Amino acid sequence: MGPPYITEEVVFDEKEIRRCFLSTEEAIAEAVLERESGAYPGYPTEFVKRMTEAQRSQRYPHEGVLRFDRRRSDGEILHPYAGRKEAEAWVVEVYLPFRDAYESWAEEDFVALPRATEQDIRRRADESKRTGAVRPPSA
Repeated sequence: MGPPYITEEVVFDEKEIRRCFLSTEEAIAEAVLERESGAYPGYPTEFVKRMTEAQRSQRYPHEGVLRFDRRRSDGEILHPYAGRKEAEAWVVEVYLPFRDAYESWAEEDFVALPRATEQDIRRRADESKRTGAVRPPSA
């Protein structure tokens, strides 16, 4: 039979498809493996609180902008977590996980940056280890 279907139709992109698992156990095993072998330093409690408060304070209508980390020209990884309106323009709030720092970017400048790839994240993690400026992963 044709529509309407009981299940909502959802389109998966390259990021979403990686979060699809056949079982809860498979998802947990993957999360553990990624945590043990991944280059991403994770998120400290302070950031999670700040992100939650920022998202609650103002609804950002361009949610797709927040779905992907971006890479600055110097290789720094920027993790977007909220947006806010300033005058007539939108500003994207970002977290720099390898520096444990925050920045604000004009939305148009932020979306012009390239998406961060796994290679970009690994390269940044390796650089942090070489310079001794690596922040320990959060528990």
